[in-house]
Amino acid sequence: MKILLFGKDGQVGFELNKSLTSLGELISLGRDSISYCGDLTNLVGISQSIRDIRPNVIINAAAYTEVDKAEEESALAFSINADVLAVMAKETKELNALLIHYSTDYVFDGRGDQPWSETDKTAPLNLYGSSKLKGEESIQNSGCNHLILRTSWVYGVHGNNFIKTILRLANERNEMSLVNDQIGSPTSAKMLAELTASIIPSAIKEPKLNGIYHVSPSGETSWLDYAKFILDSGKKLGIEFNVTSNNIKGILSDQFKFKAKRPLNSRLNTSKFKTAFNVELPHWKADVEKTLKSILEK
Repeated sequence: MKILLFGKDGQVGFELNKSLTSLGELISLGRDSISYCGDLTNLVGISQSIRDIRPNVIINAAAYTEVDKAEEESALAFSINADVLAVMAKETKELNALLIHYSTDYVFDGRGDQPWSETDKTAPLNLYGSSKLKGEESIQNSGCNHLILRTSWVYGVHGNNFIKTILRLANERNEMSLVNDQIGSPTSAKMLAELTASIIPSAIKEPKLNGIYHVSPSGETSWLDYAKFILDSGKKLGIEFNVTSNNIKGILSDQFKFKAKRPLNSRLNTSKFKTAFNVELPHWKADVEKTLKSILEK
């Protein structure tokens, strides 16, 4: 099996680069890729890369993820999150290959308090979410074999993320304020990568498994309680912070000056994924503890 990975430099791509090697020949492309100069707006170069390599599986872990910047850079966001997917999907269809792509809970408007199912109506609140939804639609409309994995609140040992931000701020400040009315499930890049590797053989063997799936750990939390858990877990590992979980204040989203509106409800119903691929998903706290330990040991 030949696997072509786009986005090897990102959080998920970094982990995929490790988890996919046992499946066959892996070609990983990123910022240093000569064929399209690491430029995700180079649609011709991306197309040519796929045609030259002729993979059995294409995995797209590359994305424009600057949620607030997307409000000002909508053309760039849509180019990377949508136009690129149209090209990848077209080439995947030509090769009769499999395309795996990662999307987001931001395709929903965040209303209510029930976990979102794959069949629920999409209604993005911001341009980032709209660009990701357009990418999903490009894949589905192409008719190619595909898996679209929607997830939420991704973090990892590699790259910038919420855990690293909290660790830094907890040493720079004496108090912090964090949003407590946005609810979701933090998802580790390592978990996503390992799950992806585990489902590829089934997805190739059974094209009926094509479609959209929600993938995130069990349990839920707010950004406030997530941060408190990080600090409490760090303390158990012997790390001292200027800020403790007792002096982090909760605030409402409306009090935080984001350029892009965020969904309040980021819960994802993962029943379809667990049933289709016969897997169990860990509680979010377990992976956060593992990742935190790895980050602190670096």
